[in-house]
Amino acid sequence: MFYHIITIGCQMNKADGERLAAYLESLGFKAVDKPDKADLVALVTCGVRQSAENRIDGLVKQIKHDSPKTKIILTGCLSDRPDVQKRLGEKVDVYFNITELPRLAAKLGLSADNGSTGGYLNLQAKYQSAFSAYVPIGNGCNNFCAYCVVPYARGREVYRGHEEVLAEVERLIAGGYKEIILIAQNVNSYASGQVDFADLLKMVDDLPGDFWIRFATSHPKDLSVKLIATVAESKKVCPHFHIALQSGSDAILKTMNRQYTAEHFLNLVKKIRLSIPEASITTDVIVGFPSETEEQFQRTNDLIKQIGFDQVFISRYSPRPGTASAKMADDVSAEDKKQREQILDKTLKDGLSLKNKDIIGQEAVILVDKQDEKYAYGRSADFKLIRFATQDNYLGQFVTLIISGQKFFSFTGQLKI
Repeated sequence: MFYHIITIGCQMNKADGERLAAYLESLGFKAVDKPDKADLVALVTCGVRQSAENRIDGLVKQIKHDSPKTKIILTGCLSDRPDVQKRLGEKVDVYFNITELPRLAAKLGLSADNGSTGGYLNLQAKYQSAFSAYVPIGNGCNNFCAYCVVPYARGREVYRGHEEVLAEVERLIAGGYKEIILIAQNVNSYASGQVDFADLLKMVDDLPGDFWIRFATSHPKDLSVKLIATVAESKKVCPHFHIALQSGSDAILKTMNRQYTAEHFLNLVKKIRLSIPEASITTDVIVGFPSETEEQFQRTNDLIKQIGFDQVFISRYSPRPGTASAKMADDVSAEDKKQREQILDKTLKDGLSLKNKDIIGQEAVILVDKQDEKYAYGRSADFKLIRFATQDNYLGQFVTLIISGQKFFSFTGQLKI
């Protein structure tokens, strides 16, 4: 029996796909590189944007057209949505919430149902990389942002014990992994007895070995001064914070149920830069949220200009079924959303054009994670994407470069001799 997994969306989905792969192999399946070679195709879905949902619809139809006998299983954000199940119907053989992974064999008719619906994060993973690994520390979200499907798709927050997380990290380090990425919908809410996320981060940082630590994602309302201090004092934690702003308007933030103000966010950035001057800060922003006026949008634009982010991931609002905002009037036109996205993109790039000039000539250490015939690519500790020309194999290695060129979100470098 052969399987193929298609993962769409966030880091958490990728980690889920790795555990799903290991689980299927424990049942005797073997991986193949194309859906049309597989007896079973698993789709780990994302419902954050309509475009991701449309892609899933297209994939299901294409797989069934090309290979009518192939079984399709669907998990992720869309698996429990009644409208999705009605739309795709029997084209999908099994719909299951990822937390039900220990029971998937029974759903496939391969064994008795002797699993449980909890603890799926403790299942073995089949890591897709030999040097960089996602380590989920929890699942679910309690925040109920008005636009977000995650609390409905994944349920309330559940966290792994710190001993279990540390055991997985220790196995990875022993196996030669160079990058450990701790992930959850909101890492700041992590709790294991008296151990919070800052404590966990320090525990991982104290482990012996030559490796980097990254983490995502941080919610602005509960990113603590303690966590900032822990990153500042660490030896291995990368100085990069991804903190979703979403809007610079307090009124829109309140409607989104984000539970912080623009001033709070700005003060948080100031604290990070005071403690960790070299830190890079990236963010997410939604344009055209229901009722967003031109003045409210301009506050977002002004805040992006003031903060000087290293990257902003901009999304045009689209209503997601089942969320609070889906009941609101989607009253910002598609053209206005597009125009606002373009304005934010220009503001970001104008700032980066000035900021990046100061980086030319500086040294940067990167972990090479991709290579072709001409170039090797990787990210620095502060999350800069850098490539350098080489015909030698540096995949999975740390290398030191001198930065020689830049173009907004990527850089070129030369090996330091």
